[in-house]
Amino acid sequence: MLDRQVADLAMGEPRVATPPSRATVTRRRVNVLVALRKHWLLYALFAPTLILIVVFNFIPNILTVPLVFKKYYLLKGIWGSPWIGLGNLEALWKSPDFLIVLRNTIIISVYRLVFGFFPPIILAILTHDLLLKRVRRITQSITYLPHFFSWPIVYGIVLALINPANGVIITFLRGWGLDPGNLLVSEAFFRPLIVITGIWKEVGWGAIIYLAALAGIEPELYEAATVDGAEWYHRIIYITLPGIKPVVTLLLTLSLAGILSAGFEQVYLFYSPLTYSVGDIIDTWVYRRGLLSADFGLATAVGFFKSVVGLLLILTANKLAKRFAGQGIW
Repeated sequence: MLDRQVADLAMGEPRVATPPSRATVTRRRVNVLVALRKHWLLYALFAPTLILIVVFNFIPNILTVPLVFKKYYLLKGIWGSPWIGLGNLEALWKSPDFLIVLRNTIIISVYRLVFGFFPPIILAILTHDLLLKRVRRITQSITYLPHFFSWPIVYGIVLALINPANGVIITFLRGWGLDPGNLLVSEAFFRPLIVITGIWKEVGWGAIIYLAALAGIEPELYEAATVDGAEWYHRIIYITLPGIKPVVTLLLTLSLAGILSAGFEQVYLFYSPLTYSVGDIIDTWVYRRGLLSADFGLATAVGFFKSVVGLLLILTANKLAKRFAGQGIW
């Protein structure tokens, strides 16, 4: 067989790929069974996670696809509800509020990406360069702690600081003759408040990934650069940043895919009817229309729209990352 293939190549004849034989398929099945029998405990530990993912993620996502094209009635169920074609998507685009919430979602997400993507990198670099281990551990613990606060607790902290009645910051400003008013219902202050509180809560946790990447850089590179007379900023530019470039590319690509998810829980707690014009996002709008108004078809259409846009964004971001950064997610 090998001589025949060599002769075909020498004569310039294309080699036709043959399907795997029955013996090869049987051998693969036996190998799978052997692996299952050998590592059955690991697969048994993984089984509950797989079941949860299938039941609560995979199956619901599959079942929501027909809802996009149906007028859903709760008593009739998914398959008993009538088909309406693209009616839900048409109602979505004709809704006067959708373009407003879409604009707010994109603006808040872009603000989060522009102002919130780099602080974890900066914090990780600064923490990694600390010489005293005790100071490094204390700094890491203090910056990690807000991540474990729920958003209601964070809102309570913010309320204690800028409450118009007796907030700490408001009282301090009034002592200097300044009265900023009620910042909680200020349209001009709402988006900066969302971005600032988001950074404060997640900057320490986001730095963990970059610290792990920095730990993989060889210390000898820094030592050699120091011996050659490189300053601290030279070491950051030519050693640190190239060392964490793959992680930065990965996280940036994933962040672009979630551009239409601006953080439901945070926005829902901080916004009010007075700030709907600048703070109402897709998720909060879907909550009011889909759950409170029981318009499940429209809510499903919005979710379908977000999924399609997210898929296109992550494909585009991955392609751009390969072109300009030389690497992507896959």
